[in-house]
Amino acid sequence: MKKSKLSKLDRLDRFDMFISLAKQRSVQILFIVGFLYLVLVTVEIPFVFRTRLNTLSQEPLTRVPRLASEVEFQYKEAPSRPLNWVSKNAPTPTQFHHQKQLKPQSTILSRLSFDAESFDPTAKDGSLELHKSAKVAWEVGRKLWEELESGEVKIGSINKPKKPKNESELCRPSVSLSESEFLAHGKVMVLPCGLTLGSHITVVGKPRAAHAETNPRIALLKSGEDSVMVSQFMMELQGLKTVDGEDPPRILHFNPRLKGDWSRKPVIEQNTCYRMQWGTAMRCEGWKSKADDETVDGQVKCEKWIRDDNDHSVESNATWWLKRLIGRTKKVTVDWPFPFTEGKLFVLTLSAGLEGYHVSVDGRHITSFPYRTGYTLEDATGLMLNGDVDVHSIFAASLPTSHPSFAPQRHLEMSNRWKAPPLSEQPVDLFIGVLSAGNHFAERMAVRKSWMQHKLVKSTHVVARFFVAMHARKEVNVELKREAEFFGDIVIVPYMDNYDLVVLKTVAICEYGGRVAAAKYIMKCDDDTFVRVDAVINEAKKVHPDRSFYIGNINYYHRPLRAGKWAVTYEEWAEEVYPPYANGPGYIMSSDIAHFIVSEFEKHNLSVS
Repeated sequence: MKKSKLSKLDRLDRFDMFISLAKQRSVQILFIVGFLYLVLVTVEIPFVFRTRLNTLSQEPLTRVPRLASEVEFQYKEAPSRPLNWVSKNAPTPTQFHHQKQLKPQSTILSRLSFDAESFDPTAKDGSLELHKSAKVAWEVGRKLWEELESGEVKIGSINKPKKPKNESELCRPSVSLSESEFLAHGKVMVLPCGLTLGSHITVVGKPRAAHAETNPRIALLKSGEDSVMVSQFMMELQGLKTVDGEDPPRILHFNPRLKGDWSRKPVIEQNTCYRMQWGTAMRCEGWKSKADDETVDGQVKCEKWIRDDNDHSVESNATWWLKRLIGRTKKVTVDWPFPFTEGKLFVLTLSAGLEGYHVSVDGRHITSFPYRTGYTLEDATGLMLNGDVDVHSIFAASLPTSHPSFAPQRHLEMSNRWKAPPLSEQPVDLFIGVLSAGNHFAERMAVRKSWMQHKLVKSTHVVARFFVAMHARKEVNVELKREAEFFGDIVIVPYMDNYDLVVLKTVAICEYGGRVAAAKYIMKCDDDTFVRVDAVINEAKKVHPDRSFYIGNINYYHRPLRAGKWAVTYEEWAEEVYPPYANGPGYIMSSDIAHFIVSEFEKHNLSVS
């Protein structure tokens, strides 16, 4: 009996010992797991900060191999810096600087070679894509410049603001039209001074009932088929004063199709059109934009509405209980119909945001259309509505109160105090090319009154010039030419301004700085950049005179975006990673690099993105 009791007690002791050891091991395992977690977190977080992720990048994080230091990471696989100069067959920076300077430029026009041969879209070289778009821009810009030179557009005619011929030309903060007034104006509301940030236009209208479409361009019918029923209308922001003798550009084309679209579903299509060349259409077909799609001022491009093929199946009880068990609350969703209905009144509001246009119908956001390059808010001088819609009234508010044509009169201070010193016959130390837009009168005036007053700029050791392309508005070009002739600090690059072709201004800066100013160092910056001239000179002088250099805030391992507003096609840049490059606001290079860039451009070997 005693033995059996002892054996039971022995088994209980062994079981307790086993439980105790198991608990100790569990605690030890937890400690080990916690330690490993802390190690991983400690290693991973500094790596994320060291990668200096670009917040605009849409590419997933690609981890690079661990390197010994941040400096080693920055210079990994970067193109090897030349020990002496760009090409062993080219002169050194010092030799470039001491070469005999070309005769100073006597005209405000850039001497960069812009001709039909330079922009040959059939050339099979690295600059093919650049030449295709540049050829059209150069032809239009050259025509505008020739009109200015010939005197067809009189400078004196807008030296002083003209008195408006009638009330419609006044820059009123708001404009309203009734149905009868809208029809009397040819279904166009004139916005004399265009739009500005925060401007909004409200339209009250009613779509008409669908009708049989007989136009073969819209509906191609086979024998025996019934007529296609169509109900659609167009609302367009147009540049009524942008181009003479041609159809005005459609800055925004908003086209709701209640019936008659090829998809047989109600859709909203938006686009732009200039010189009969349509852009890429943006279609909203009832599906909400994807979560990873770019937004416009925080708004999605397309909202969701009920489609005939939507799946409205009721959630099963099993799925509902499963979600309840795991603690997932049921999301309440509201399904809205297509915002326009035949015969039903609607209230549409179009507003101008920071990144694009926003459209709301009956108080609900429907779509947002991002601004496209080449158009400005002030260009939108007319609103047109046409098609299967009856307009009851239109009201535009928060409009600009000053006409763009008169804006230079307020910003430009025509005083000899702000004139640029004449270009020296001797080579200069630093040439600064400032990128600017034609209508940036205020920005240029601010630069003249700030860092352009530095003693080095005034002493001609440093030369600064604005580089501006032709503007779409003729009155802006007239004022620009007048400004350039008075201040003597503007170089006009004769092509129609376009953000995608800003590289042409950069090449023009290299050409002027290297061949006209014969500068030792050449800098590029924007008209909203403040240049510390003495600091830039001191930094450049730290490099040996016989060595090439390229100084700026260098980006490493940046990937081209393949979708969105800033998308770059594989034809424009085939590689997955850009070579190291400096940020646009400002960088400086030696003269031999500038000469090399111009030479490659003239040989059609310049490949850009």
